[in-house]
Amino acid sequence: MKPNKEAVSLIITDDTGKFLAVKRADDPNDDLAGVWGFPAVTLQGDETHPDAALRVGRQKLGVEIELGEKVGDSTHDRGRHVLHLTDYKARIVDGIPQVPQSDVYVSQYADCKYSDDPTLLFEAARKGSQCTQLYLASIGTDWRE
Repeated sequence: MKPNKEAVSLIITDDTGKFLAVKRADDPNDDLAGVWGFPAVTLQGDETHPDAALRVGRQKLGVEIELGEKVGDSTHDRGRHVLHLTDYKARIVDGIPQVPQSDVYVSQYADCKYSDDPTLLFEAARKGSQCTQLYLASIGTDWRE
């Protein structure tokens, strides 16, 4: 039986409604290397979704966030494990996002930027990114070719 993993992803928006996209680092072992998506983290031990969301902000973006409402969730077989991912809305309450951060114990991002263009996320969604698929579905945008 495959192990189960639980993850959270954050759809962080600014005051103008633009979302914060992060670009994954180029890693030959990552199916989503080099694509734009949302900041996310796998839960550790008995960590809760709110605790994991705060950790995403601190460890991966260098900011403090306030967790908002749940956008959606999905479960997919990722080959080596089954991943249950939940997207949440969030906003930054302190700091300016900067990547990569210095924490070598979590995957870091190569770049980040605010955007109002959902097509930025299409490549990740087409490659199986659950967080971008959930977000795009929530705004009624079809990413399929």
